[in-house]
Amino acid sequence: MNANKEKSEQPAQSIRVEIYNQTYNIRSDGDNDYIIKLAEYVDTKMREIASGTLTVDSLKVAILAALHIADEYHRLENETEQNDAQLATRSAECADLLDRFLKQKDNITQEVEIEQ
Repeated sequence: MNANKEKSEQPAQSIRVEIYNQTYNIRSDGDNDYIIKLAEYVDTKMREIASGTLTVDSLKVAILAALHIADEYHRLENETEQNDAQLATRSAECADLLDRFLKQKDNITQEVEIEQ
C-alpha cells in the first residue's frame, strides 16, 4: 500500500465539544484541534448573539449566529475575489512591462550588433 494513502485514511474519531451549553459528540477523521476551534467559534458567536437579543430560544440564537457566520464568509469570499482580480490585473501589467522591456532590450542588442 502507498504510505500517503494510509496517512490520509485515518479512522473517524469521536470528539466531545460544547456549544452554547449543549454537548455534542462529533465524529471526524480530521484534526481534533481544528474541530474544537470551530466549536469554540460557533459557541462564541452564539453567545454574542444571545447577549445582544432578548430571546432565550437556542434555535433562534443558532439561526442568527449561522446568518452572522454566513455573512462573514460571504464578505471574505467577495474580498478574496476582489483581491484575485486586482492581482490578475497587476500580474498582466507586470507581464506587459516585462515584454516591452525584453523587446526594447532585443532592439538595443540588434542595433549594437549592426553597428559592429
